[in-house]
Amino acid sequence: MAALPRLVCASSVVLVVWAGFCSAVCVEVPSETEAVQGTHMKLLCISCMKREEVTANTVVEWFYRPEGGKDEPIYEYRKTNHEFPSRFSGRLQWNGSKDMQDVSITVLNVTLNDSGIYTCNITREFEFEIHRPLFTSSRLIHLTVVEEAGEDFTSVISEIMMYILLVFLTLWLLIEMVYCYRKVSKAEEAAQENATDYLAIPSENKENCAVPVEE
Repeated sequence: MAALPRLVCASSVVLVVWAGFCSAVCVEVPSETEAVQGTHMKLLCISCMKREEVTANTVVEWFYRPEGGKDEPIYEYRKTNHEFPSRFSGRLQWNGSKDMQDVSITVLNVTLNDSGIYTCNITREFEFEIHRPLFTSSRLIHLTVVEEAGEDFTSVISEIMMYILLVFLTLWLLIEMVYCYRKVSKAEEAAQENATDYLAIPSENKENCAVPVEE
């Protein structure tokens, strides 16, 4: 049950992204901020372009800053992919889209030392005929790496509601069973009393109680 809310959330994100592709609309979905040690973590960075904007040359820079430290470059996309020597060497994977609106990367085999602040800088140079303006944007991701996946508040509430519902249904079933048992018992007692009263009537009275037949 704990995985159900996460599954629902993941499905919602997939539907949003799928709808964006079908309708040619970019959706800026925020990245997750918690990862489990030993898993792969996708650092989501999306910067949407407007419909009226022409094709642009895009440069993407990823930085990592540990707690109390300074920003250090870890990855760059400038027409080609380039990974800087760092603690992430060999563990970074490009997940950007062809239109360069999604410029995400994935950290493979996340460790506890990967906690910190990740910065995604996007620089676009638009190819207008007269001039080439630059557009820059930045995304910050505060990532926390934990040893084991913990249950979130939504999953805890869901489990509590499930147990309450089970208890309520069980009590309701017991009450219905007791009610039906008493009803059947009373019906049997009434039938036995009628039979006892009939047997207690003398034989001659039984004959008198018979309905006379008209000739």
